[in-house]
Amino acid sequence: MTTAWLVLAVGEDRQHGGNDGYDDDPSRHYSWDDTVPNHANLKAGDVIALWDKKQLLGLGVISGIETGSTVKTLYSCPHCGKADFKRRKKLKPACRCNKCGALFEVPASRSKQVTTYRSQHGETWMDGRGLLTGAQLRALCDSPDSQLSMRSARWEALRDALLALAPVEAADLAPAEEPAAGGGDSEPSGSRRRIAGGHRTATVRTRVGQAPFRKQLLKDHGQVCAFTGPTPAAALQAAHLYSYADESEHHDWGGLLLRNDIHSLFDRGQITVKPDTGLIDVADELASYPMYAALQDKRPVAQLRPEHEVWLAAHWRAHRGA
Repeated sequence: MTTAWLVLAVGEDRQHGGNDGYDDDPSRHYSWDDTVPNHANLKAGDVIALWDKKQLLGLGVISGIETGSTVKTLYSCPHCGKADFKRRKKLKPACRCNKCGALFEVPASRSKQVTTYRSQHGETWMDGRGLLTGAQLRALCDSPDSQLSMRSARWEALRDALLALAPVEAADLAPAEEPAAGGGDSEPSGSRRRIAGGHRTATVRTRVGQAPFRKQLLKDHGQVCAFTGPTPAAALQAAHLYSYADESEHHDWGGLLLRNDIHSLFDRGQITVKPDTGLIDVADELASYPMYAALQDKRPVAQLRPEHEVWLAAHWRAHRGA
């Protein structure tokens, strides 16, 4: 049975009252240390789902966990010694203890050597922002009333909840399992469990389940792939033309409809648009495939606005380095 972990990612660099926070990139990696309960229980092959207390952010499969060590500064209430306090941005004193209610300006601090952990899950990351609420996610945990930042859950329950909300777009969520090799807390790359059909992290990424986004693009462009022309709606995906993980918001004219295979190649930078000519550029490795080679130096079918051109130029620079 596949284990899933619901892990909390809140605030800038996940800064909490009791520490200086963690350097995360949710769509690629998640960081923690041995001061966190369940710190040693996550392993390669587990599903990791990130949330911000209000909603799901996304999920992926852990391909590996990097470990290290560092000296960490820990903060606590100077009155009761607990690390459960809130830093207040506008009120004075600046801190309020959630345990004893004390107000104070400067927390007590001490240094501690800790073991650090960082998951690698970007290869199978799937953006799921807003698909499930905080209440729905808590209910899927093995201990729904838990207050821990890392909580265990059953992958099958999480998968079924996603499928129930978006049966068409989530149809590829069934885990594809390969025979396990060896043991312990790590697995060779060839024996990982994966979320088949999940999205890779790239400059451009589909936001899974984002029906309003896709609906607006269909309204703007019709059933047309921006690069290849008329295409059945079922074969079209709504693609952001920027990193949604970085921007965390929709931009007007920041997306295009792309055929499923074209979108996948576009995500990888194998199909892009030259900013100086506005023409499609196909990577050399696709030259032996007539269907894709035929797109070389063609003008996109979609009517592009200046906003589209700005995002496409950024995509070109990210993948072509020019």
